[in-house]
Amino acid sequence: MTKAARKTLDLQHVFSWLLTDKLIDKAGARALYNQAQGLLRNGPTTMHPLTAVAQCKIRAAEPPHQPMTLEWLTEWLAARMQLPFFRIDPLKIDFTRVADVMSATYAARFNILPVELTATELTIATAEPLDLEWVDEIARISRRQVRLVIANPVDIAQYISQFFSLAKSIRDANRASGQDLALRNNFEQLVELGRSNKQVDANDQHIINIVDWLWQYAFEQRASDIHLEPKRDFCAVRFRIDGVLHQVYQVPAVVMIAMTARIKLLGRMDVIEKRRPQDGRIKTRTNAGQEVELRLSTLPTAFGEKLVMRIFDPEVVVKTLPELGFPPDDAARWDALTSRPHGIVLVTGPTGSGKTTTLYTTLKALATPQVNVCTVEDPIEMVEASFNQMQVQHGIDLSFADGVRALMRQDPDIIMIGEIRDLQTAEMAIQAALTGHLVLSTLHTNDAPSAVMRLLELGVPHYLLEATLTGVMAQRLVRTLCTHCKAVDDEFPVTLWESLVQEWPMQAPAAVYRAVGCPECRQTGYRGRTGLYELLTVTQKFSGEIRENADIHRLRRQSMADGMKPLRIAGAAKIAEGVTTIEEVLKVTSALS
Repeated sequence: MTKAARKTLDLQHVFSWLLTDKLIDKAGARALYNQAQGLLRNGPTTMHPLTAVAQCKIRAAEPPHQPMTLEWLTEWLAARMQLPFFRIDPLKIDFTRVADVMSATYAARFNILPVELTATELTIATAEPLDLEWVDEIARISRRQVRLVIANPVDIAQYISQFFSLAKSIRDANRASGQDLALRNNFEQLVELGRSNKQVDANDQHIINIVDWLWQYAFEQRASDIHLEPKRDFCAVRFRIDGVLHQVYQVPAVVMIAMTARIKLLGRMDVIEKRRPQDGRIKTRTNAGQEVELRLSTLPTAFGEKLVMRIFDPEVVVKTLPELGFPPDDAARWDALTSRPHGIVLVTGPTGSGKTTTLYTTLKALATPQVNVCTVEDPIEMVEASFNQMQVQHGIDLSFADGVRALMRQDPDIIMIGEIRDLQTAEMAIQAALTGHLVLSTLHTNDAPSAVMRLLELGVPHYLLEATLTGVMAQRLVRTLCTHCKAVDDEFPVTLWESLVQEWPMQAPAAVYRAVGCPECRQTGYRGRTGLYELLTVTQKFSGEIRENADIHRLRRQSMADGMKPLRIAGAAKIAEGVTTIEEVLKVTSALS
């Protein structure tokens, strides 16, 4: 007796339901059906009928006539089958646990993917709501109640391949160490582990697969940093996306040790040395073939070696100032400052506020064949062919000041100093500016006027500041609202706006937007970041305030009288444009004074 054929979703089901729901016109249904049938016949054998319909690029017949994308069709199918729609977010799935529920072959056979696992319930995503012969078997094997959800068929196929492959690599790498339980990766046991020679080889194929997947995954998720963090009983992997850290997954300690060793090896770092911090860099490519640079930094911690990889996109340096978030008037003033033949221009802000990006974008615009652009950095953030870049080397007493002194003999036109940290570096920057060079550098201060006070505190005489300092810009990064889901905030209190701008003459906008959350932004309501800028131009009156050793409040008042818009006002302008929210602006800026 032959086994009955599986009842799977086909094109006839889909078109019948679309007609019933009046989402397509009867007149054009036959032509659309034939078009989708042709795509199924000529496309991959695994193509889902919803994918074929989505590729026809049609709009719903009923208002508001939305495009029938694959995501839209999947949500429609879920509602029709009275099942929850599930957007697969790989950052929120513990694939090492769910992959133990079934084999990769079984998941691929029925096109299903376990996505959540609790003590009593197993959630499984499917795009085949008519093919449920596997449900009883999985419920019996897992000893849990099976909860069905509908998910995008392309996502299911993609993550079946990724999750099960990666889970297998981690299991096999852990097994290769001869230890099935996660080690406690503290210093004492690291010594014991080394003696027993049970570490996983950094060149093991499983480790290579894990590291390669980790990078490509981070690129896909738009991560700016990757953190590998050893804990007491496990090791955590976290991504920073739009300035916020997300835990991705946990791996056994021995696997993390091997991953760290592999990355250090590729970054030309000392793999054996784990007692002191190290820096390195790796250049690789995304799946799309785009070059990406990773800057590596290790740190010895109580439970082992922590590794952070900062991801630099080379496309950043070809962005324009408006693309970074500069308002047109500030962009014009900044261009005027950086077009001067000599003087010092400073960029200030906390770590991670985009100072380096602003400087690289500016230098890239200035680096024509007619000028010599030299930089001294610690470390070199991004390698750029149009600059002459030098890295500080503390081990051989090559400091920022020594680097600037050496650059002065290289016939430079423009010098970029990574950071002014001490009086010696500040004096060399001033010397370079006095001898006819344009100097760009960074400082860590809260706002633009505070940069002047910082230099005075370092010991720079006020008359040298008057002679060389031409401008200071403070900046911050705020998350931008997701364009797919942002909505007008009808309950926005005007008093909150008034407290934001205080006495600055700025009317409340007609509409203020709030973050909502959708699949495109991973339910955060934000996607991407933009800059807030506070640009101080040193005028004759401002120089007079410096000469009189004025306090920070007088400097700030004079800079605003000279046309500087405080960071909060820059943020208020972004709120009025519908770019960000008041919560984001309040989080990164301080009150006006």
